[in-house]
Amino acid sequence: MTTFPEDSILVLLGTTPSGELTKSAAGLLGAAVGVGTPVALVVALPGQGAEAASEAGSLGAKHVLMAEMEELSSALGVPVVDALTVAADQVQPDAILITNSLDGRDAAGRFAARKRCALAVDAIGVGRDEEGVLAHHSVYGGAYNVDCAPTFGPLVITVREGSIDARAEAVTPTVDVLDVKPSGAAAAIVESFEEQTAASTRPELRGAAKVVAGGRGLSSQEQFALVEELADVLGAAVGASRAAVDAGYVPNSYQIGQTGVSVSPQLYVALGISGAIQHRAGMQTAKTIVAINKDPDAAIFDVADFGVVGDLFEVVPQLIKSLSARKG
Repeated sequence: MTTFPEDSILVLLGTTPSGELTKSAAGLLGAAVGVGTPVALVVALPGQGAEAASEAGSLGAKHVLMAEMEELSSALGVPVVDALTVAADQVQPDAILITNSLDGRDAAGRFAARKRCALAVDAIGVGRDEEGVLAHHSVYGGAYNVDCAPTFGPLVITVREGSIDARAEAVTPTVDVLDVKPSGAAAAIVESFEEQTAASTRPELRGAAKVVAGGRGLSSQEQFALVEELADVLGAAVGASRAAVDAGYVPNSYQIGQTGVSVSPQLYVALGISGAIQHRAGMQTAKTIVAINKDPDAAIFDVADFGVVGDLFEVVPQLIKSLSARKG
């Protein structure tokens, strides 16, 4: 049996239905290598684990634990937590990193409750001091940055997608196969499903490197198309404030903020967004924030790196034209 380093950081890597690692994997392993030795856990359907394990090595995982489980095709949540429990018992990690997606938060909460571990949700970074691993958080709408740490046991951390820039160097990993016996814990069972394919040329909002978001200032669903035009020119994802969602301009899945999606892109462009604290809570950790608003006192300018005070219906078409000309 493999002996794992004392500074091991166990990283649960998500997989897609076809077996590839999710986009969050690179950031999680980048965060892990900054505070210890990454040990990746890959939970996949039978026949998919080996390729995912190799991909984990290319992203910096020195050790990979692989669990192939038929139960993943029907039971929700529990099989992953069963595998995570076995992995944690073997590795005895200093911390456990999981992406802050819907599935990630579910696995983290279930595991923390099962093992009585401390849980830190939606961290924007991880660090280490003389006592162990810390989770870094942006709280109260980005007004404060705080650290948290457990008083005992490993800290379970869900990491906001897109918040980690660091990347680990590719390695050839050692791969161990986990023998995971079902715990028998209650789980929702999928009896049937209908597969649907949604085609889009835009990146997924959660974890996108560039985001263009619109607010109530767009005035209508038809005029929200201006946000989409700018996003397409930039190769960005499209988001919205709660006000725009409540007004019916776009679906709930576009909502960014305290009650929506949290994003941490390299570039965030806010069009007609006032910048209420609930919205800033979901985007303030963006690396560069550009705001366009006709109100010079809008709160969004308090966090913007670049601000344009003006009518977005005049400014944005000029911006689109200029960007399109450069691409041409």
